[in-house]
Amino acid sequence: MSHLERWETRNATPEAILASLRRPPLDVLARQELPGAETLFGRPLTALEGVREILASVREGGVPALLRWTRTLDGAALGAEDLWVGPEEMEAARERVDPALLASIRRARERIEAFHRAEPVPHAWHRVDSDGLVLGQEVRPLRRVGLYVPGGRAPLFSSLLMGAVPARVAGVGEVVVATPPRRDGSVPPAILAAAAEAGVARVLRAGGAQAVAALAYGLEGVLEPVEKIVGPGNLFVTLAKREVFGQVGIDGLPGPSEVLVVADATANPEWVAADLLAQAEHDPDASAVLVTASEGLLQAVEAALARQLQRLDPQGDGVARRSLERWGKALLCRDLAEAVAWAGRLAPEHLELAVEDPWRWVGRVGAAGAIFLGHAASEPLGDYLAGPDHILPTNGAARFSSGLSVETFLIRSSLIGYSDEALRRDGPAAVRMARAEGLEAHARAVEIRLEAGGPGGADEGPAPGKEGEA
Repeated sequence: MSHLERWETRNATPEAILASLRRPPLDVLARQELPGAETLFGRPLTALEGVREILASVREGGVPALLRWTRTLDGAALGAEDLWVGPEEMEAARERVDPALLASIRRARERIEAFHRAEPVPHAWHRVDSDGLVLGQEVRPLRRVGLYVPGGRAPLFSSLLMGAVPARVAGVGEVVVATPPRRDGSVPPAILAAAAEAGVARVLRAGGAQAVAALAYGLEGVLEPVEKIVGPGNLFVTLAKREVFGQVGIDGLPGPSEVLVVADATANPEWVAADLLAQAEHDPDASAVLVTASEGLLQAVEAALARQLQRLDPQGDGVARRSLERWGKALLCRDLAEAVAWAGRLAPEHLELAVEDPWRWVGRVGAAGAIFLGHAASEPLGDYLAGPDHILPTNGAARFSSGLSVETFLIRSSLIGYSDEALRRDGPAAVRMARAEGLEAHARAVEIRLEAGGPGGADEGPAPGKEGEA
């Protein structure tokens, strides 16, 4: 049995290959009918309509609405006093987790921090030209950031580190973590331990679109709105982030995770199969794609997938198997150059170059969220503690966007200052350009200064307190 839907560049059009290997865009998923909508909302709704209803209810209803959705969607009956996990509980969780796991979390935090501290980031600057024109840039960290941490199918404490650590390096004043509680209202200890390690002061027990609403709109007397929301999540979370964009900033719209492995005949088929399965177990909608020019390797990977799936999922109903059935793909190319070109065109979240000489090919990759070089560089190493951030663009968005970084948490302001001399030099040109656009008030705003000879020139109107005097 084949676990990868096979395509060949020799006998398929590029359009057909792209349509098969990329998941549907977010707009298509947003319009799909929402299962269970009549039970939850009392009428049929699309996914987007359901998200909008939740956002509106929390915006208008505040804490009671948030608690109601938490009970309905997560099965956790919380009171207003239970919303926050404080430092004491996080410290207790750090004491409870396995010491070896805590040591691994700490090591990951150190590696992530070291990587982000090494990033080149914008800095404040200014310069003054010979006529006194001042130009520059101020760079400031965001004051408050919301970090969404998935906790449903798997408690992704690694994503907490990947979001909170670069925010701290950037100098963000407060990171508010939101993560769905378990049915008993608790938060997995590993998430709380990671929060404590990352310097997070408190964690909001809320998930889904209702958590995004709380972060974006705030909760009166409980939570001030954040300035930006970052972090991965399910379809509801992603749609909610898109809806609140403009009220707050967002890092992007990451969807289900994906890996694309470019492999040549030197690749170990067992390793390639293991990496495809590692990605597939994230989510039934996760994507695992093999691109190769070797027919022999493709057949060997298929055989390895069958063996490893039998061990991983003997019952035959696991997440990885369902993911491969939907989004497991293989593309057989004419040669390795074509395989690398296709990888860049697909612009995957994670790209593995499982080839003999990855450095020969890395410069030819058009786009990818993260590139793993060589046979030993398994994608899960990047998920946890290699150092670069694993919150990355998906489904081709790496063509125009990048993963989380220190710069995600910085804002820049331009600085512009004019002396009299610089005004006389640039003013006439600005007046001409304004009038050419038909914007007379723009022109007069500059012209009135030129006519007065600058700030030190003639009066531009009556002095304060002199109105009406002869």
